[in-house]
Amino acid sequence: MSSARTARTVVAAALAAGLTVTALAAATHAAGPAAPAKKDHAATQAALRTAVDLGVPGSVAEARVDGRAWTGTAGERGGDDRFRVGSITKTFTATVLLQLQAEGRIDLDDPVEKWLPGLVRGNGHDGRKITVRQLLNHTSGVYSYTEDPGFQQKVFGPGFLEHRYDTWKPRDLVAVATSHAPAFAPGTSWGYSNTNFVLAGLVIEEVTGRPYGKAVENRIIKPLKLRATSVPGTRVNVPKPSSRAYSTLTADASAPVHDVTELNPSLAHAAGEMISDSADLQTFYRALIKGRLLPKAEMRELTTTVPVSPQYPDFRYGLGISWQKLGCGTEIWGHGGGIHGSTSEAYTTRDGRHTLAANINADWTGDTQAVIDAEFCGTLPKP
Repeated sequence: MSSARTARTVVAAALAAGLTVTALAAATHAAGPAAPAKKDHAATQAALRTAVDLGVPGSVAEARVDGRAWTGTAGERGGDDRFRVGSITKTFTATVLLQLQAEGRIDLDDPVEKWLPGLVRGNGHDGRKITVRQLLNHTSGVYSYTEDPGFQQKVFGPGFLEHRYDTWKPRDLVAVATSHAPAFAPGTSWGYSNTNFVLAGLVIEEVTGRPYGKAVENRIIKPLKLRATSVPGTRVNVPKPSSRAYSTLTADASAPVHDVTELNPSLAHAAGEMISDSADLQTFYRALIKGRLLPKAEMRELTTTVPVSPQYPDFRYGLGISWQKLGCGTEIWGHGGGIHGSTSEAYTTRDGRHTLAANINADWTGDTQAVIDAEFCGTLPKP
């Protein structure tokens, strides 16, 4: 999910359905006047306030610069709120697979068929021709199940209120995808697909013999002591402290607003089910980018990027992580994401000295890219 309204031509129905990368908005984001970055984070606080002025119930961000932390809130939010992070989950999933490769248990150039025989078949899909690497950098061409009109209606539209507690099995999500033709032949283009990371989670389970969430917990959450971070599975609530999440369940911003806090996150699986807070997300991305979780060879693979579109030369995608060059020239690594009533961003500079994580508890308004530009460039939000 995302507030990246201007990028919808790139991610199309996946963005409308949610669980998507948000940073694509950077290339077309209409920023306000630039100002020198300030240690007091005044521009970032102003961006949080602007989001609330636009109708977001509450916004929160935490930034760290050379170890000094700052937290800002606006509206009905707490600085230590936990929230659903959507597609930020993808970086955790990719990290586990890179760790498994470093241990010699898998090769990212293995065909998907080796680990999931017969699963990626139908209507032109062929797991024998798709590599695990292509899942992680979205060059597989596999159709995104979140683009399926029936799934959208049931899960993201008005049907959500009836189906919010339904449990989705990951293989059923894949079946939704393979009922459609692929978006393109493997390796010939780039297209954001949530099915890629559902498959990546299933590959982890085949390699380890355990649920992918256990691998995330044992390999990342516990070693980094990420106490606010969890892989909820089918748990419908968000642990306290947390705020409510709100959605219009439609593209019409004037539609009635619904409390969508409770839902069964199995609809997102390894593509977007996780819960965290701003502090933990920064700890994770800083540890990742500084090489604490991966050997040097796998770090090179993590940060080897592919272009997403000629329209967006300042946005590229690695293995479950994105790179973007902001208008001020600052380069950052991380991911955006969203799920019902929750839009998040988590980014770091390559040296790990400056990090940001932010969340707004709405999915029909608000501009999280403005928070990124404010923090890393000192760009003031548009009045």
